[in-house]
Amino acid sequence: MIDQIAGHRAFGGTQGVYRHRSIATGTEMTFSVYVPPHESGARLPVVWFLSGLTCTHANVTEKGEYRAACAELGLIFVAPDTSPRGEGVPDDPAGAYDFGLGAGFYVDATEEPYAAHYRMWSYVTEELPALVANCFPADMARQGIMGHSMGGHGALTVGLRFPDRFRAVSAFAPIVAPSRVPWGQKALGGYLGPDRSAWRRHDAVALIEDGARLPALLVDQGEADTFLEEQLKPELLATACMDAGIDLTLRIQPGYDHSYYFISTFMADHLRWHAERLIR
Repeated sequence: MIDQIAGHRAFGGTQGVYRHRSIATGTEMTFSVYVPPHESGARLPVVWFLSGLTCTHANVTEKGEYRAACAELGLIFVAPDTSPRGEGVPDDPAGAYDFGLGAGFYVDATEEPYAAHYRMWSYVTEELPALVANCFPADMARQGIMGHSMGGHGALTVGLRFPDRFRAVSAFAPIVAPSRVPWGQKALGGYLGPDRSAWRRHDAVALIEDGARLPALLVDQGEADTFLEEQLKPELLATACMDAGIDLTLRIQPGYDHSYYFISTFMADHLRWHAERLIR
């Protein structure tokens, strides 16, 4: 069902990279899983990490600094790719970084030529969870989800649409209102078409405005992030959460940018926040 293409011991647990043929995307998909040390037969809570534009599973695997905290807290950490790849998968016609390969935006595309392969919503919410449940010692009744940038958008929208599945949701520098910013307008228009009503199911602020609820959210945002004002706009999420009564912890971190130095600095904080809600 899955092929392991790399494996290592780390902090007493195992770090593996796996490949499988995806039904959702029709392509070979790669993902990474860290399983912490645990007693035989134990089922462990799972935290999903959705990565940002241009990334693969390897960005967080190599730079995320999550293993020590996951080993300490007993959390499985799963990182999928950000889009389908391979021969026959269409890319942005202009070769831009913010659409096409590496930029699936965690939606199921309805527009041609992307509809056949760009089905990342189904992949990360249905197909990959079923694989993880079948192949790893995962307790799927205890799941959390987090992400960075485009992946923060994905984590927020997945968490808001499946509040009974995810006990904890957090994000690093997320795109909170893609319908209102250039990255999101390009992606949602290209994948879902011009009808903006269809975009709302993939827009965290719009979902909250339309009644979606979570008990709490944790968001870290670098104050020196060059994308802050044009693309990220955390103030829109803050307003939506305040109006909806959602307990948002929004931390603006002085001096930090959009990079994995930022993510690695605060990753353990997020994992502990997840563990408080998953290990009960």
